[in-house]
Amino acid sequence: MGQLTYRAWMDDALSAEAELRRLLDIMAALRDPVTGCPWDKTQSFDTIAPYTIEEAYEVADSIARRDFASLPDELGDLLFQVVYHARMAEEAGYFAFAEVARAISDKMVRRHPHVFGDAAARDATTQTTAWEAAKAAERMARLETGTLTGVPVGLPALTRATKLTNRAARVGFDWPDAAAVLDKLDEEIAELKAELPGADPARLTDEVGDLLFVLANLARKLELDPETCLRHANDKFSRRFNAMERVLAAEGRDLKGETLEAMEAAWQAVKRAE
Repeated sequence: MGQLTYRAWMDDALSAEAELRRLLDIMAALRDPVTGCPWDKTQSFDTIAPYTIEEAYEVADSIARRDFASLPDELGDLLFQVVYHARMAEEAGYFAFAEVARAISDKMVRRHPHVFGDAAARDATTQTTAWEAAKAAERMARLETGTLTGVPVGLPALTRATKLTNRAARVGFDWPDAAAVLDKLDEEIAELKAELPGADPARLTDEVGDLLFVLANLARKLELDPETCLRHANDKFSRRFNAMERVLAAEGRDLKGETLEAMEAAWQAVKRAE
């Protein structure tokens, strides 16, 4: 590393350290029992957790839209959530921010011996396998047994379905291929249809859940992320619906006064235009 490059790196490191210290101080001020913000002082892990999830999605949204101008702001919001939880933990005597940073640094070094140790070089596939093996070993060290242990309940349902069945697949409990999943999908659709005449909410909830679970597995067998697939479908629906609304508005027509047939015709026109 050249001298100028090293100096630039050091400047960046010092700047990052200073800004992180500033953020930690701001968080402490917000939570100060006497002079802090009335809203922030009353928050807890449970009340802040939904914001943490929301901020993570906003980061993902910026990336999906390739809005890199707003990404620093969104990442900052997410970092603030980490600082927020760490501050509340420090107040309760559980741990402090330094322990959070130390834990992830130690974990990354431990799980990348081919980078930070003397293990042989790995390609991406080998590293993924080794990563999962390391995670399994860590669960064993924590005396967490069971194939599905450690899959967070708070994950989005489609993501959790994928992770659960990925775990099950590692011990051989899996469909052989996507075609077999499609057969299961047909079976679940037939079961849902059989429940429709009675329309019992509990039974319908069960059958629709089974259907979504199989769809998550179909995406997994096709090496697709079901959340990404659904986000794409949501974006496509929003784009086409908005376009349909604009087309009708340009003709002096309002959706509320249109028949389903008229809206379907406008929808098909938008699809053809795409």
